[in-house]
Amino acid sequence: MPVREVLISVDVEASGPSPSTGCLIAIGACPVDDGANGFYVEVSPVPGVPWHADTEAVHGLTQTYLALNGSEPVTAMTRFAEWIASAAGDARPVMIGFNAAFDWMFVADYFHRYLGRNPFGISAMDLKAVYLGRFHVAKWSETTKQHITSQLPVALPHTHNALDDARMQAELARAVLAFDRNGEA
Repeated sequence: MPVREVLISVDVEASGPSPSTGCLIAIGACPVDDGANGFYVEVSPVPGVPWHADTEAVHGLTQTYLALNGSEPVTAMTRFAEWIASAAGDARPVMIGFNAAFDWMFVADYFHRYLGRNPFGISAMDLKAVYLGRFHVAKWSETTKQHITSQLPVALPHTHNALDDARMQAELARAVLAFDRNGEA
């Protein structure tokens, strides 16, 4: 019997380009088919991990603010794992992201580092790669958010708030996954 799956759109904000050179500082998530069922947590920085001012300029979450208001990483990841279990129910949760490689490395690293397990298993679905295949796009440069949304407009904006962006990605995922070259959804 096939295992039922639930696609969960995940977006993160980070203080650097990788888990060893920056911290996971915010997680937003929602099931692709239920944007109203959202999860959001801000995460306190890990002491000693570099902080990049250029990333702070993008998301607007300061190191000082997060040190005072962010959840400890183990608490944040526990809450996220519990939310995933609730959102997935008896289905297998599958993480989907826009440029999933970036979001995935932070999510997987923090789950394994702080909980010793990852509810998503060992893989994630990259929405950019799905778009490449569905639309027969030959160049990675044609998978930017701006390019894809010019082909498949979405109502929600890209704000660099992790939950807002997870919801926007969910809307985009529904459009990409429903696409049929013959014009039928």
